[in-house]
Amino acid sequence: MRRSPRLFALTALSFFAISTVSATAQQCGGDFRQFLAGVKQEAVAKGLSPQAADATLAGAQIDRKVLSRDRAQGIFKMPFLDFSKRIISSYRMKNGTANMKKHAAVFARTEQQFGVPAAVITAFWALETDFGAVQGDFNTVNALATLSHDCRRPELFRPQLIAAIEMVQHGDLDPRRTTGAWAGEIGMVQMLPEDIIKYGQDADGDGHVRLKKSAPDAILTAGAFIQSLGWRRGEPWLQEVAAPQNLDWTETGLGKTKTGRAWAALGVAPRSGQIAGNLPASLVLPQGRKGPAFLAYPNFNVYLEWNQSFVYTTSAAYFATRLAGAPRYAQGSPDEGLSDAQMKQLQTKLAGMGYDVGKIDGILGARTRASVQDVQQKLGMPADAWPTPELLRRL
Repeated sequence: MRRSPRLFALTALSFFAISTVSATAQQCGGDFRQFLAGVKQEAVAKGLSPQAADATLAGAQIDRKVLSRDRAQGIFKMPFLDFSKRIISSYRMKNGTANMKKHAAVFARTEQQFGVPAAVITAFWALETDFGAVQGDFNTVNALATLSHDCRRPELFRPQLIAAIEMVQHGDLDPRRTTGAWAGEIGMVQMLPEDIIKYGQDADGDGHVRLKKSAPDAILTAGAFIQSLGWRRGEPWLQEVAAPQNLDWTETGLGKTKTGRAWAALGVAPRSGQIAGNLPASLVLPQGRKGPAFLAYPNFNVYLEWNQSFVYTTSAAYFATRLAGAPRYAQGSPDEGLSDAQMKQLQTKLAGMGYDVGKIDGILGARTRASVQDVQQKLGMPADAWPTPELLRRL
């Protein structure tokens, strides 16, 4: 799958306020060339060379396809079962296992150095670029310049454009030929310029960090980046469980935690392995109480830093458990969900009732899930945060 852009690392990156540009410099919008002049001014003020800024920005252009992709997040509207089946193919399972064997020495080095298991990195490697086969064909500088100029999220992308200038200055990015994802990510594990500069690792010893061509560099760099997001060495991230049907469903969902031992006392049982009794965990139900159930341990939060989409993060974390040897999930028989139009209708109704569901976009995100769970409880329905046509009718 060529993914719809990760909302991912954008939540995890360290974004800095733009404070060195003069008060008259354009931060976004307006004449594009004047905007680029402001970017150059800021880059030079940060210590980068005018020559590198010119080399990077001279041929930059607005890419309308980037703006179109930025406004289209339809794939994240798919329910977990559909999404996970789509992205976790037999091809990816087979090639993931083969790549873990092929690069076993690098993966061992990565886990020793950063504590991140091979399966976790391999799942991201597969989902982001099919092990480097599909890295994106958007010109990286044009993508970052477009999103920096666009006034939706310039504070997120402008620092990445400055970082791209730094990469050009170091000889690590060709402004005319370097391509990647529409949101400016580069390489096999799709990382943004700031992160490449900060966390890039030369695993193959050639003196460069080549995330587009060097699998060892990509693996070790991914390990460094994932560790920076808070990965806890030696701990699980997601575990499929079976939950008793008499459970208090209001206790489920991200942000509501009990120790693994407490969940076990309530009748929550692992489908494989042992529950980590001393660790805090949330019981997550991607499609409600009748679908798959998982305990999400603290390391699952790293997935939420990588990507804000609940369906993506849960699928990626589950994929990593499969690569690590876990069985296929028991999909159960979830209640019917909502269509895109129905989900927007539900979000509109919830917003009218005073709930904060974020944007009315048809995506079952964290705020919509929390709102659904609360209103289910008030209506005397099983509060499993899975919106159904029955809930919509009740409202």
